[in-house]
Amino acid sequence: MARVFVPYNMRKLAGGKTEVNVPGKTLRELIENLEARFPGMKELIVEDDRLKPGLAAIVGEQPTRQGLMTKLEPETEVHFLPAISGG
Repeated sequence: MARVFVPYNMRKLAGGKTEVNVPGKTLRELIENLEARFPGMKELIVEDDRLKPGLAAIVGEQPTRQGLMTKLEPETEVHFLPAISGG
């Protein structure tokens, strides 16, 4: 199971938890399982069958390059982070 670190804006949906263990072989499957367990999560992560603009997914130690198709290893850490911009 992947270890998902729940961002602040999603914690209310996750019952205040800061991290949860969720099964999934791909990032898409993990998000579907998150949605099944915590309804409303998918809406905060996915738009038009891709990660929402302004949101990055870090799998292990690397940003995703394959989006929702990213394969997950057992016990992978997953972080959903808002993109940071500035001048």
